[in-house]
Amino acid sequence: MHYIIKSLICAAVAGTCFVLANSCGKKSDGIRRIGISIPSADHGWTGGVVWWAERAKAELATANPGLSIEIVTAKDSTEQVNQIETLLSKGIDALVILPHEPGPLTNVCQSVKNAGKLLVVVDRGLAARGIADIEVVGDNPGFGRICGEQLAKVLGGQGAVVVMEGVPCQVNTDRVEAFKAVMANYPDIQVLDSQPANWDTAQGLKVMEAFLQKYPKIDAVWTGDDDVLLGALKAYEESGRSDVKCFIGGGGNKLINKKVLDRDPLIPVNVTYPPKMIYVGVEEAIAALNGATDGLPKKVVVPADVITPENAAEFYFPESIY
Repeated sequence: MHYIIKSLICAAVAGTCFVLANSCGKKSDGIRRIGISIPSADHGWTGGVVWWAERAKAELATANPGLSIEIVTAKDSTEQVNQIETLLSKGIDALVILPHEPGPLTNVCQSVKNAGKLLVVVDRGLAARGIADIEVVGDNPGFGRICGEQLAKVLGGQGAVVVMEGVPCQVNTDRVEAFKAVMANYPDIQVLDSQPANWDTAQGLKVMEAFLQKYPKIDAVWTGDDDVLLGALKAYEESGRSDVKCFIGGGGNKLINKKVLDRDPLIPVNVTYPPKMIYVGVEEAIAALNGATDGLPKKVVVPADVITPENAAEFYFPESIY
């Protein structure tokens, strides 16, 4: 009887160790596992994020023997939380996440950190500071500033401008405040109006239609986003008007980059907010897993670059969906 009880206890302990090994990533196969958790391709920019995540898996897993990368895409925050919990149960060593929303994803990211996993947060921060080991972000103030400088340059320092803002959040605030700070340096440029278009093509069409009805003369349009720009261009083309000198969006959409490359007079430049930052996040995770942990936690800022006809080919990826 004592032998049987002892055997059962040993079996239970062995089973517990097996479960813990699998849930905590202590696997004996020597494979390092990175989970990538990102929103579904619900609009152009997130489509670009998905494309770059898949490219990271194809290129970086091949370049790093013994590395496994799994990508999960979620339609909302609830699904993203559930997917991350599943990744944890599979024994990932690192999570690279672009959160749907900061608030709902903060607790599960804290769970990832509590489990001893490397946490890389891309683009949108969490609701609490100090959780991420590595943050990879776009230069949002620089994005707004460069857009403002380019628009002022095209206008020669004078004209009437309308602005389309994004979803109300810190990213939008940083961009718009930086843009307006540049405009303040040009007293002969008048900002006629600024309305939210929520980084959405349909909203860009709708807001531009309203601007065209309200203002008989518009010299330039800053849409703050290339998806919005596509809608605004459609509204302008359908209006039959010819007063707008330039549209400046932002983000690096391939359709807009092609217009810059082709020297479309309405789209003289574009400004990047690269979805490639998810790729950078995976590179940072691999480096940390390989032992480059000095300086953690760290913040990596991906700069905003000006896309001109001269360098547009460097930013144009026709095979991308964004």
